[in-house]
Amino acid sequence: MSDDNSEPRGGEEVDSDESPGFSNLERSDLDDEASSQGLFDDLLSGEPIFENKEVLRPSYTPHELPHRSDQINKMATILVAALRGETPSNILIYGKTGTGKTASAKFVSKELESTSQKYSVPCDVEYINCEVTDTQYRVLAQLANKFIEKNEARIDDRVAELEELLEALDEYMTDAAVEPEFDTDAEPEFDDETVVSDDLAESDRFADTESPDRATAVPDDDVDGNDQLPAAHPLESTPFDSRGEVETKIENLEADKESFEEVPMTGWPTDRVYSVFFDAVDYDERVVVIMLDEIDKLVEKSGDDTLYNLSRMNSELENSRVSIIGISNDLKFTDFLDPRVKSSLGEEEIVFPPYDANQLRDILEHRSEVAFKPGALSDDVIPLCAAFAAQEHGDARRALDLLRTAGELAERSQTETIVEEHVRQAQDKIELDRVVEVVRTLPTQSKLVLFAIILLEKNGVHSINTGEVFNIYKRLCEEIDADVLTQRRVTDLISELDMLGIVNAVVVSKGRYGRTKEISLSVPIDETEAVLLSDSRLSDIDDVQPFVQARFEN
Repeated sequence: MSDDNSEPRGGEEVDSDESPGFSNLERSDLDDEASSQGLFDDLLSGEPIFENKEVLRPSYTPHELPHRSDQINKMATILVAALRGETPSNILIYGKTGTGKTASAKFVSKELESTSQKYSVPCDVEYINCEVTDTQYRVLAQLANKFIEKNEARIDDRVAELEELLEALDEYMTDAAVEPEFDTDAEPEFDDETVVSDDLAESDRFADTESPDRATAVPDDDVDGNDQLPAAHPLESTPFDSRGEVETKIENLEADKESFEEVPMTGWPTDRVYSVFFDAVDYDERVVVIMLDEIDKLVEKSGDDTLYNLSRMNSELENSRVSIIGISNDLKFTDFLDPRVKSSLGEEEIVFPPYDANQLRDILEHRSEVAFKPGALSDDVIPLCAAFAAQEHGDARRALDLLRTAGELAERSQTETIVEEHVRQAQDKIELDRVVEVVRTLPTQSKLVLFAIILLEKNGVHSINTGEVFNIYKRLCEEIDADVLTQRRVTDLISELDMLGIVNAVVVSKGRYGRTKEISLSVPIDETEAVLLSDSRLSDIDDVQPFVQARFEN
């Protein structure tokens, strides 16, 4: 019989508060590790919804573009001239935001470059976003540096090929020294009058490559350029006659590479930048396609000098040819171009119409197959995204943003399926983000006008008119020491805010008192005010209440 108070035997374990098998130090380490499990570990514990989120971003170029085959085929029929070594016509592409202009142009360009490599036809395509690179200097500098980089890469490849040729020449000479006879089975007979060709004897053609037995005589009428060489000679079917010529070519290529000078982003005269760009383009024989996205932004900021220079380059180029593809959201931007630029630039025009809801649905279904894991979408998600985007002039970019944002919201809530509610939340979030970005980038005078409207609405004023806005606007300008614009100019700023969708301004008739604009906000008031007050100048306004009261006094 065992005694409950007896000591435990050697093989028995004693119950304690400590985990079995761990010392106090080890247990402390485990507790520290457990306490470190938190922020990101919890977020990573859920199953991801996305398979490849990048497919839903505007920067992604798909392998197939639904409902754009007509426009793509038209571009291809124009640009195929480049594969024949000819200069393609310049192309202007029009269409509203999100109609597939850039994606289609990039798709065709990628196909053009891959096909040119397949047929060994030199063709380069360069893409410039003129919303970012919006001055003549920046455009030319960026293009110059890109072509300098391409030229350097081609020089490196060519030098590597020539060095391999020299190695093959060395191996050939080593083999020739060991086995000097080319054909021991059939020895040609020559009479005493047969001599070595004078051309061969006088040149250093094989000075570096001859073996002692290589001076086998050949008839004069068989001596013709590289026909003198045995079939296995490395210089056969090359433009070089000797090792020295190969080495000289390598030296010249390396000297060319050293002569290239990268253009700084500021500091040079524009004509010097153009000269470097011109020389870089004309260094090799090739067809160059320059794609200028948001080309209207370049014209708006810098005029049409850049387009004039680019469109006139072909008359001066000797080795290469240049073609331009311009992409614009503004169908009327060519109205502001010089007639000479307009005629040369707009040789071919392609218009991209907006997508309808069914086409947007096809695009989303096509992308979602790659973007999401199987079963991640409920049936009503894609039709709802397509319907929301179709309301805004058939914007595929908006539809993709909606679907991606809905997926991100679902993933953050750690749900396994994206549902209709996630799409509606994404719609609200995108709209708010758009408003915040638009308001944040407004000029100071427009911010003051908008701030005046917000102050009036916050104090219960409805059907705000232009005169009331102007009175508050003047006091705000005085507070931050800003110039006061005329009431007519303030009316124009209100119209601009209306075009941006920030306010709603409707002209109403007051009978014999004339007409006036009734103004109301179209955006969330608190979020918009917070963005305005984040501006350092507007944040200096301490107390805005007196200005609103002053409105009633006036």
